[in-house]
Amino acid sequence: MNPDAYELQLVSEGRHHNPHSVLGFHQEAKNWVVRTLRPFAKSVTLRTKSETHAAEHVFGGIWEVRGDKKLGDYRIVAEYENAPAWESDDPYRYLPKLGDLDIHLIAEGRHEQLWQALGAHYVESKDSLGDTSGVSFKVWAPNAQSVRVVGDFNHWDGQLYQMRSMGHSGVWELFIPGVKPGALYKFQIRTKHGNWITKIDPLARRCEIPPATASIVDASDYEWSDKKWMESRAKQDALRSPMSVYELHLGSWRGAKNYRDMASDLIGHVKFLGFTHVEFMPLAEHPFGGSWGYQVTGYYAPTSRFGSPDDFRYLVDQLHNAGIGVIMDWVPAHFPKDEWALARYDGEALYEDADPRRGDHPDWGTHVFNFGRTEVKNFLVANALYWLEEFHIDGLRVDAVASMLYLDYSRKDGEWLPNIYGGRENLDAIEFLKEVNATAYKRNPGIMMIAEESTAFPGVSAPTDQGGLGFGFKWNMGWMHDSLEYIQKDPMWRRYHHGEITFSMLYAYDEKFVLPISHDEVVHGKGSLLAKMPGDHWQKLANMRAYLSFMWSHPGKKLLFMGQEFAQPSEWSESRELDWWLLDHHPHRGMQQLVADLNRLYVENPALWELDHEREGFQWIDGGNADQNLLSFLRIDAKGNQVACIINFAGHPYENFRIGLPKQGEWTELLNTDAEIYGGSGVGNYGSVRAEAIPMHGRDFSASVNIPPLGAIWLKG
Repeated sequence: MNPDAYELQLVSEGRHHNPHSVLGFHQEAKNWVVRTLRPFAKSVTLRTKSETHAAEHVFGGIWEVRGDKKLGDYRIVAEYENAPAWESDDPYRYLPKLGDLDIHLIAEGRHEQLWQALGAHYVESKDSLGDTSGVSFKVWAPNAQSVRVVGDFNHWDGQLYQMRSMGHSGVWELFIPGVKPGALYKFQIRTKHGNWITKIDPLARRCEIPPATASIVDASDYEWSDKKWMESRAKQDALRSPMSVYELHLGSWRGAKNYRDMASDLIGHVKFLGFTHVEFMPLAEHPFGGSWGYQVTGYYAPTSRFGSPDDFRYLVDQLHNAGIGVIMDWVPAHFPKDEWALARYDGEALYEDADPRRGDHPDWGTHVFNFGRTEVKNFLVANALYWLEEFHIDGLRVDAVASMLYLDYSRKDGEWLPNIYGGRENLDAIEFLKEVNATAYKRNPGIMMIAEESTAFPGVSAPTDQGGLGFGFKWNMGWMHDSLEYIQKDPMWRRYHHGEITFSMLYAYDEKFVLPISHDEVVHGKGSLLAKMPGDHWQKLANMRAYLSFMWSHPGKKLLFMGQEFAQPSEWSESRELDWWLLDHHPHRGMQQLVADLNRLYVENPALWELDHEREGFQWIDGGNADQNLLSFLRIDAKGNQVACIINFAGHPYENFRIGLPKQGEWTELLNTDAEIYGGSGVGNYGSVRAEAIPMHGRDFSASVNIPPLGAIWLKG
């Protein structure tokens, strides 16, 4: 059937919703017709392997060739004034690269590998005339009237590259032969109002280095070498395994380097310190470096600031081969309003809710995802799986969970809408979190989903089949807040705040906790961890050593932000690298050695981690000694092995102090934070103490112990 004048006009102007119905090859009974759009051409020829056919101009740059013999593979040759002939393959002779199952799953919001269906995918192929390799472009834009592909391969003019609508799915697709990996591209979208807007690909797997904003066609040829790690991970019980995490901002750790170049230095540092995992602050593409990665525009693209996606794969691979797990910050709570990114993607509110009472975040000036829309939820669920499966990430720390859980988060009366029951809970976000956690754990055994959640919302780390959100762990923001409030007090006044340092044990088993001293605690005028400590420089260091020993001995997994391992005095800034020169000074080198020893002793002693989330793993020796600023408790493993932890938050030592212990005999001094190697004064117990049959603290045995000032000792029986 011949197209009418209106259809021809739409194609000519590059705004037809189904250009394939006009352009390309069409069988008409015993005859065939090929149409192509070549504006300004003076002649157009169709070339096959054995013959040529002259085309006739029919309307507005549309040319047509008709024939009655079988037509094989062909190319289009166009001639222009004062220019050489241009021969090209015909994008409109190709069938859709998106299958019916993909379309069905996308429409249902159930495509768990969405990145394999949408985005830009390089396809290698040949026909009788030679190379037909190219890129299949697909994008979800349900409110668009028409969509075009623009890029450096067509001088950013999309008239010749109109995409076809795939019906009710809202997906548009076009295969463009000749486009290669590395090509820059965007989508031109005609809105309901008839204006054109240019947008990035939401599923682009690579982007330009900011401030440039184009998407990049990516094709990975990386061969992983971490099979042993992945197999071991799948069998691991994270709850009953040691986990100490080194959190870092990659751009300011040692300055901006390539992912590959960073691998050796980072692995060496982390191995020396003994951390089991690293946690990268967000590495998905973001336009503004000062956001630290928390305002994401390219959810499927590792930031190009440090290299290609395969370069990032290499970094993860090398960390795994060194026995180091990789956690990455993931930001599904909100996204920025940049006009070239996700905001009003097809001219209408699409990824965000149209009502600003649901769709805007007042604190951050960003949009909130519309978690109730199936396609948006699918976009985010698949994104989590993408990082876990395509980059072998071992865990995702989910940012700002509280902001997702509550409709009134950081909003005043009248600035939010209640749920269907009149409550403040965001029911759609809750269902999204359950789905992403359940799906992630189902598909990737051994991974961890970790919530940054600061409220008392119940069951954050409870399984979804028990009514929980399904996270593996939750950051213990209460412990972090209370313990930092306590440690900042002068030792003279700590007796009046003893409850702040012990309160965490009242709820320690309500969730599966990670104890975080994260980047958030060392920015925006809060000062570094060292700067929070009272007293002179020596006292600050001693306080910090005691505090870290308390953290490492307290139930819960550990997380420490970069720079704190060597007691950097200055506040962290993303614009400069850490003050590595401090390691030339013994007190700071000593702090680094302490962190290394804490991690070594932690891993070597299951009592410090195996029963983190079970009450049987902890017993107070004396938790109520407020007057002397002393804490003492036992950590216990599944076999009954015990480590006694004694922490003195007073500014003076205690000599021959009697501590109740569970059994008689020699107890080895595993750790003394006042050792001279750490920069301490050397008060200690010469390597061990002996427990005698002298009752103390409700126990049948006790030992006389020298407890250093602002220090801690660990004893193993």
